[in-house]
Amino acid sequence: MGVHKGTEHEGMYIGGRWCPAASTDAIEVVNPADEQVIGTVPAGTAQDVDAAVRAARAALPGWAATPPAERAARLSALRDTLAARREEIAATITAELGAPLAFARSVHADLPIAVAGSFAELAARHPFEERIDNSTVLHEPVGVVGAITPWNYPLHQIVAKAAPALAAGCTMVLKPAEDTPLVARIFAEAVHAAGLPAGVFNLVTGVGPVAGQALVEHPGVDLVSFTGSTAVGRTIGALAGGAVKRVALELGGKSANVILPDADLARAVNVGVANVFANSGQTCSAWTRVLVSADRYEEAVALAAKAAAKYAPGDPQAPDTRLGPVVSAAQRDRVRGYIERGIAEGARLVAGGPQAPEGRERGYYVRPTVFADVTEDMAIAQEEIFGPVIAFLPYRDEEEAVRIANGTVYGLAGAVWSADEATAVAFARRLETGQVDINGGRFNPRAPFGGYKQSGVGRELGPHGLAEYLQTKSLQF
Repeated sequence: MGVHKGTEHEGMYIGGRWCPAASTDAIEVVNPADEQVIGTVPAGTAQDVDAAVRAARAALPGWAATPPAERAARLSALRDTLAARREEIAATITAELGAPLAFARSVHADLPIAVAGSFAELAARHPFEERIDNSTVLHEPVGVVGAITPWNYPLHQIVAKAAPALAAGCTMVLKPAEDTPLVARIFAEAVHAAGLPAGVFNLVTGVGPVAGQALVEHPGVDLVSFTGSTAVGRTIGALAGGAVKRVALELGGKSANVILPDADLARAVNVGVANVFANSGQTCSAWTRVLVSADRYEEAVALAAKAAAKYAPGDPQAPDTRLGPVVSAAQRDRVRGYIERGIAEGARLVAGGPQAPEGRERGYYVRPTVFADVTEDMAIAQEEIFGPVIAFLPYRDEEEAVRIANGTVYGLAGAVWSADEATAVAFARRLETGQVDINGGRFNPRAPFGGYKQSGVGRELGPHGLAEYLQTKSLQF
């Protein structure tokens, strides 16, 4: 099972070919499980970004004029090319992110393959024209898209932007996260193999303050699609706003897992723990705050501590590992710092802690951690930690549960559990968040995903995700 490794001479994928980078500077890609360098990619500059944007602009008229059925066929070919490289994709993401291999296969590889297929189908049947009284309304591509993707779901986030953009008739430049750029190169190779015209998709690797900022500020970019932290999203929004440039921002979260008094407590807690610890807690939509009625609170906390014991940090290559490392030393230190802060603020530590896991002194590992007696004003109840850390908060009645659940600047996801589905749905309607799972409802890659409040602007996936890359023109006659 091979791992895709970047090398300096491969350069950037611009205009349908691999080109030398403008600079010889390189970014080392480190395996977070053993801290070994597994590859390098070029550190892109504004010059590389300019070349990529120019290639995208040159390709735009032809791709925008391509019939939707032909665009759909190219996306279908892209899906098939990715599917053929599933094992390599999973192995690469395990190596550069640290995701357990089974999770890398089932989520990091299979989900983006499914998403690519969904947009191939959507491109073939979407009504790009509609008639409203005496008007014909055209849904046309926005133009050149600058996509900046995160490290936590590196291929899924690429596909969640590239597939709808290409389906819409846009061309694009991708700047992937510097921690996990190797799978982005696989994607570029898949685009090439799928026969997309030169310049329709372009890849520039590099760091955010250089290549990312150059992409956001480039006058040839019509829309910036970014997934990452709320702090960076604010900066991108301000820069894009100065140029009256469209943005799609999928940002942070601090989602609530609300367990109503009549719920199956064991199932709600166990599924909630699995939700947070998946991907080492590095999921923006993770249900990191668990709200439980006061009379069942201690029982729930005990169940969570017992569940956490089953998530021993381990080698992500091992078939039985459920919790791998976090992505980097900086992320490890950040998460451990939040655990220390939770203890200092008076939360009760019932599992885990800030120390290195036993036998895992090498690698960027964090103990799966559960806090009880968390109050709303604590940092661990308000700020996105992005690690395997769960905070339990009690509530007295439904009104207090709604207030606590809505009591952060975020609104990305959430969960509600009740023995009565109608009760759970009624509660979910009161949550200020973009997506709510009812009694463990499964993820739907065709439903809109995105946030309220400071969790973002716009939606990804399905028809709503496609709409982000379209603009409307009305013809009256």
